[in-house]
Amino acid sequence: MSGTETTADANRLLAFGLRPKMVPSRDEEYRRLVQRFRTDDEFAAVTAAAANGLGLVILEVTERTGIVAASLDDSVFAVRMGEYARRTGGEGKAHERVLHALAHLGAATLAFPRPADLADDSYLGRVTVEGVEAFVREAANRVAEKAVEEGEITDPSSGRPGLEAVWRVYVRRARTGATGDKRKLYSSTTGIVGKALTFLADQGLLVRTGDDRGGTYRTTPRYRAQVREAGALMFGELLELGITEVTDGTGSLAVEWAPEDVTRL
Repeated sequence: MSGTETTADANRLLAFGLRPKMVPSRDEEYRRLVQRFRTDDEFAAVTAAAANGLGLVILEVTERTGIVAASLDDSVFAVRMGEYARRTGGEGKAHERVLHALAHLGAATLAFPRPADLADDSYLGRVTVEGVEAFVREAANRVAEKAVEEGEITDPSSGRPGLEAVWRVYVRRARTGATGDKRKLYSSTTGIVGKALTFLADQGLLVRTGDDRGGTYRTTPRYRAQVREAGALMFGELLELGITEVTDGTGSLAVEWAPEDVTRL
């Protein structure tokens, strides 16, 4: 096969990866390209170079997940938290970015509460809107209580740097909004979590399975690969705050992560 054809195939494989709900089992051409990537080192190198040129890094290529790529900070495909907040109906202000980031952190933690979950290709996590909201609010309340005990009364809205101020922003936001006021409903923490899980489902990272507890979802192998890539940042913050057991609204949940687990990510 000529170099031009190889380059064309590499770009075709990347194009499949940018269609988040497409998997190799649904398309023979996609399956062929994945198999070629896994068995042809030259093709894999060309694909990696093409991805790099687009500001992407390949995280995983398997017949189950297809090609999973993450965007670098300067990539045209990068979705920054401020932009994401505006996409979901907010103004992208600093406090809104914090709330949206915590919603995604809560979803990832509930989906993969144990290190073994990220290592298990067959593991399927399950989350709900109400469960994620309860998890993050419980964690935020613990941080706020700790700050009071230590005599820290700084208003988090002042922009003081530090993890405690970040988490305390969540405590100040209403859990739900009046159904007659869509703006307040969508800007509530439950509304923000709901939009986060819907966004993840639209990106092929979660699959909606029902309407219970505000919406129920299961994870996909693509989400596992993405969380594993971001895990050191996500779970490191929880460990720094000392949050190892909280509730998802149905009972206590142990977050079985330790510093040594994070260093292995």
